[in-house]
Amino acid sequence: MSALKLLAKDRDDLAIISAALQDSILRVGDFSVSKSSRSLSLRLWRFRNESDKNERILTGLRFDGVMDVKSRGIERSDPEAMVVLLNIDFTADDIPPGGLISLNFAGGGEMHINAEAIEVICADISDPKPTDKVPLHPAVPE
Repeated sequence: MSALKLLAKDRDDLAIISAALQDSILRVGDFSVSKSSRSLSLRLWRFRNESDKNERILTGLRFDGVMDVKSRGIERSDPEAMVVLLNIDFTADDIPPGGLISLNFAGGGEMHINAEAIEVICADISDPKPTDKVPLHPAVPE
């Protein structure tokens, strides 16, 4: 198994992580904010698009330089509730390198990270597991 390990320091790097994590499944209870280290950590089950098998792998995602985190449309009262990550975006502040990192989830949920800069680490942390939770993307008509 080749484990995914990515580091994002700019918008282009973050776009690569976003593409790798599209359709990842995570439990609402697997969001962890640390005010002392100013970080946000998530554990998610990433669909392994690079494999010819239907597999998911547990992946860690950490945002550093976090000043504030807000969410909308995510029911935090049930830590076992599941959400599906669609993409990760970045909107720069007027004074670089800071900005707003947005995690967008299926069903309209959002998480906004006010960050000093883009400092993101993404790494697989388990062996892949077979799955029947396969992303469905309808064909786009030509």
